[in-house]
Amino acid sequence: MNQVNINLGKRSYKILIGRGLLERCGEYLSHLFSGRKTLLVTNPKVNRLYGGVIIKSLQEFGFKVTVAEVPDGEEYKSLQQAERLYDTAFSAGLDRHCPVLALGGGVIGDLAGFVASTYMRGVGFVQVPTTLLAQVDSSVGGKVAVNHPRGKNIIGAFYQPSIVLSDTDTLSSLQDREVRSGISEVIKYGIISDAQFFSWLEENIEALLELTPGAVANAIMQSCLNKSRVVEADETEQGTRAVLNLGHTVGHALEAITEYKIYRHGEAVAVGMVAAARLAEELSILETEQRKKIEAILIRAGLPTKIPQQTNMDSFINMMHKDKKVTSGNLVFILPENIGSVRIYKNPTEKSLINILDGMKGR
Repeated sequence: MNQVNINLGKRSYKILIGRGLLERCGEYLSHLFSGRKTLLVTNPKVNRLYGGVIIKSLQEFGFKVTVAEVPDGEEYKSLQQAERLYDTAFSAGLDRHCPVLALGGGVIGDLAGFVASTYMRGVGFVQVPTTLLAQVDSSVGGKVAVNHPRGKNIIGAFYQPSIVLSDTDTLSSLQDREVRSGISEVIKYGIISDAQFFSWLEENIEALLELTPGAVANAIMQSCLNKSRVVEADETEQGTRAVLNLGHTVGHALEAITEYKIYRHGEAVAVGMVAAARLAEELSILETEQRKKIEAILIRAGLPTKIPQQTNMDSFINMMHKDKKVTSGNLVFILPENIGSVRIYKNPTEKSLINILDGMKGR
């Protein structure tokens, strides 16, 4: 088992990475919480696969478990679902000493974390991510949120979990597309801050796609280590934490204009990273050879690098301006200046953006 520590003073916690962690969930929680009631938030598919295992473990340590299923899909990360979960928590008798436990991917983690951060002004929160994307990214760092019709993750908070249990056994149930989506975020960490890790990915991308245990464990640990350094330096994204948004300005807009029905999050981020690399190349920030290496590894990972041919550029640019990273009306991009190094770049010209995005249109 691997362990990554997130050092944030009183809000510090451990990320445990390994096999068989679901069976030990009750043991870990019994040391963290005095209350013996918990709200388990999950979706129907994940509940069928893993709900029984985790409930049994919790019950063995005296926890009374109330299960709340949320339908699968980004559209259910909403205030309406949060209100339903508040009602369930209240009916179950959860108090301030009882945790909310998120069992699932990024949508479940974000939604359950938002509920935990606001129910009774904040109760314990446990992340048990079951997708690669959640294990390497969304479960780490304390960002919790729900979506609003006018923007993704607009309503949220920074609220750290008490522990993250990343059971790598859960990855075996993922479809190939979900694995590739997670690998997109893994690649992101190499581009942002770890050239050595990027080189390792170039050598091991096929092993990671095949979920070879050693490759998976290393990829998750290195991703969490890279993210932990950024989060520890800037927990609430006042400055440097923004670098974690590489690919997300275009990615979030792409998800939104396609109504979250075409791209998975990691797929949209992959397209966004290509756009960022090409924009950086056009601005003479990134050398062409480095841009080609970024695109090449995304293609090897089976990730999309194009936007739909029919995309309306005016709508696309307008959607990007609704992004929560916009500052004083200016778009904010994270641009690679080398593999392993990025910079924050504000307000690229609309002409440059349209040229880049038009050049990325394809099937």
